[in-house]
Amino acid sequence: MFPVDRIWNCIRDEVQKKIQLEVLLESFLHEAIQVHTSLEKSLAFLLGKKLGTPMLTEAVLCELANEVLQTDFRIGDFIRSDLEAFKVRDPACKQYHMPLLYYKGFHALEAYRISHFLWNRGRSELAFYLQSRISEVFNVDIHPAAQIGAGIMLDHGTGIVIGETAVIEDHVSILHEVTLGGTGKIAGDRHPKIRSGVLIGAGAKILGNIEVGEGARVASGSLVLKDVPAHCTVAGVPAQLIGKCKENQPALEMNQRIL
Repeated sequence: MFPVDRIWNCIRDEVQKKIQLEVLLESFLHEAIQVHTSLEKSLAFLLGKKLGTPMLTEAVLCELANEVLQTDFRIGDFIRSDLEAFKVRDPACKQYHMPLLYYKGFHALEAYRISHFLWNRGRSELAFYLQSRISEVFNVDIHPAAQIGAGIMLDHGTGIVIGETAVIEDHVSILHEVTLGGTGKIAGDRHPKIRSGVLIGAGAKILGNIEVGEGARVASGSLVLKDVPAHCTVAGVPAQLIGKCKENQPALEMNQRIL
């Protein structure tokens, strides 16, 4: 649990300095950050702006996101944990405001969290609508029924697909073009289970109701069709076990070199 306003206060301070450095962005930064009283309200505003359409307007989506975030305070903890993940793991992310304002992987993840809340409340049609908009706008397709923990980084975001019965535990890093998919028309529990601390490299495809064990690493471009033992690295098409991970939680270290 983060101190209530630590990250939000950092974001406001960061943005105030940016306003002084870049006059052309003053209006945008003021409207996106400085006028809001909380991280949740700022995020709701930004998601409404990005996902709104004439049929479901920016104002309506902003109000919906605010309602969800005020109803389930745990989502606020997830948001802050995800921001921390981007800040710590991505060397290009120098400050907390960067994912909040500019990273579509972060936007897609937090919009999914709102759709997941709606799904669990029986509002499946609205959840599906949001899934569709998230996919259109951010090129990230996450089924609202998927279960995703805290401290997640969707690096770059582009081309990520996460299926209905997928489970992603805490502190997982997923790069672009990753698929957590099924293997055919089989219904029921049919998608991967990704345990804590896993790193999934760019372009990896993990298919079927299989488990990627805690602290494992999936190399970029791999096709994974069977379980991956905890704290091991797999690579190739189809993926083969190539050794133990040196890191206890590869997701935190982001070391993608395969020696």
